[in-house]
Amino acid sequence: MSDIAALQAQVVALQAQLKEATANATAAPSAPTTKGGETKTAAPDAPPANPLEIQLRADIDACAKNISTLKSKGAPSTDWLPMVDTLKKLRADYETKIGKPFSKPKTGGKKSKGKSGKYVPKTPLGMVDHNPEEMALREAVLNVIKEIFKRHGAVQIETPVAELKQTLMGKYGEDSKLIYDLADQGGELLALRYDLTVPFARYCAEHGVKQIKRYHIARVYRRDNPVVSKGRFREFYQCDIDIRTEPRTYVPMLPDAECIKICCEILSELELGDFLVKVNNRKILDGMFEVCGVPEEKFRPICSAVDKLDKMSWEDVRKEMVEDKGLAPDVADKIQKYVQVKSRGGKETLQMLQSDDAMMNNKRAREGIDEMETLLNFCRLFQCDQNVSFDLSLARGLDYYTGVIYEAIMVGQDVGSVAGGGRYDYLVSMFSKKKKNPAPCVGVSIGIERLFAIVKRKSAAAEGTPTSFSNIRENPCDVLIVSAGKKLVDARMKVCGELWGAAIRCEMICKSNPKILTQFQYAEKNRIPWIVVIGQSELDDGIVKVRNTVSKEETVVPRENMVPYIQSLLNPVLPLEGKKNEELETNETTNDLGARIPLGHTAFSWCPPGVAMASSTSRSSGESASASGTMVNSEEWKKGAAPLLCGGGEKDTTAANTLKLESTKGMFAFARPV
Repeated sequence: MSDIAALQAQVVALQAQLKEATANATAAPSAPTTKGGETKTAAPDAPPANPLEIQLRADIDACAKNISTLKSKGAPSTDWLPMVDTLKKLRADYETKIGKPFSKPKTGGKKSKGKSGKYVPKTPLGMVDHNPEEMALREAVLNVIKEIFKRHGAVQIETPVAELKQTLMGKYGEDSKLIYDLADQGGELLALRYDLTVPFARYCAEHGVKQIKRYHIARVYRRDNPVVSKGRFREFYQCDIDIRTEPRTYVPMLPDAECIKICCEILSELELGDFLVKVNNRKILDGMFEVCGVPEEKFRPICSAVDKLDKMSWEDVRKEMVEDKGLAPDVADKIQKYVQVKSRGGKETLQMLQSDDAMMNNKRAREGIDEMETLLNFCRLFQCDQNVSFDLSLARGLDYYTGVIYEAIMVGQDVGSVAGGGRYDYLVSMFSKKKKNPAPCVGVSIGIERLFAIVKRKSAAAEGTPTSFSNIRENPCDVLIVSAGKKLVDARMKVCGELWGAAIRCEMICKSNPKILTQFQYAEKNRIPWIVVIGQSELDDGIVKVRNTVSKEETVVPRENMVPYIQSLLNPVLPLEGKKNEELETNETTNDLGARIPLGHTAFSWCPPGVAMASSTSRSSGESASASGTMVNSEEWKKGAAPLLCGGGEKDTTAANTLKLESTKGMFAFARPV
């Protein structure tokens, strides 16, 4: 025992010595070092770092360095913005695992006056610039959408980008935290608009609008976590169309079905791939919650949880319902039975609900089921039911929906929803004194930024394969005015003036004496299809040369015919014939479809076979009329509204095929029935 006691005493003594040595090392100053005759004190050694912390810091530094490198090289924000999200996640992971916020180690000494202290121009997080090529593509997509809106008789309105904060709050459920607040502006608390629907409701209430079908394309703002690659931004465009009606003045579910049809038309005409429009009804959801035993005060929170089923598993959603929302586990299990039911076309889902006694005996659920039966029938009549899926898991988290709700997704593409909307019969009433009186409205919002992302990705992946947007040019000019020689700026300006006066898109290089090759290369680079070449000899001879940029073919055109000739090139209705008037007889036939009219005419008539044309003297200016009175303008003809194009001119015939002639300066244009 004495030996053991002696060993223990030695251990205690060694521990005391070690403790004393450690204290002395900590208190003692570091050894001085001499460099260049100047004595400096070395910094004490840092304690060894946690290996996990070292690895996490290395990952964060590498990600930050990559972002900095891309910015310094002038890379577009779409290349490095996704990495910003990664950097945020790495820092959050550091804080979780290390137990303290990430911060750069202090180096001490004087702060460097290098690049870090300079202003670096950049866009705010979640907001991006768009170059001319992107803007040309965006404009083409928007034009398709606008045309579809107008096809359905919609009119356009505009509302301010900022609204009173009171106008927006309480309308978006849990998403209200994403509203951009603005500083106090002279006593008014303002916020940037979150969407276009609430401003539209405020507009209707303020101006007393009770009947309107309107569309609105504008920027909206959300303080969300952006994912640029998936088209999720903080500033982005929305394209909305909404129908406001008065109670008992419309066929129930007809406006709702039209909104779904509009959504299908947009996604079909943009040729983005297979898509589905998921539909449901808030009344069915509320009835389902009531049947399952959800307390009414929890309807909206549980509805928000169900809305996450497209992003989360049922187990995670159930956990949120039970642990976060306080729902009884057995009630959550009853909800699962319903929210997993979906069917394309909606027939199976509808039959399941109609065979469920508990749902059919619930007043709210029964009303919603009847509405969905009508809606699905109208979708069949509108021939869009093949793209409709009746999905009971669709909830749409916004608080103001009261009936039908829908959401469009691209099948097999990880971009989230590309459109959404529904019926909101009491949103307008929230801004009036009669808050309990319905003000029926229904609408759909197109997620235009996500559509842009899909179109851009598909165009890039096409690699020469023709698509709907293959021929989009960022430079919209059709003609470049080129000079062959020096001191011809005035001549080029005069030609530009003539073409601009004829509403022809053209431009010239603003140098005094540009090289002709430089000008040709400019036209090729910007895909300007036609070139007008003028030199001193052309000016002396009273001609111009019109050059095809692609084929390099040139045509000599008299100066006085320049404008109508270029108009004929830019509006190729039918192939040009070059016969003289006197060479054509009224009974002459041809296999050609007809001739282009090189006169810039904008209105034409359809000449039915066997019907004589009215004389040219009986027509109003710029028009021609057939004996049957059918009028078709050139734009309608291009779209297939008429099988034949005839121009109003000098000479008519009564031949069996109703050959229509037009003559100007010895040239004629003709057309006959196809």
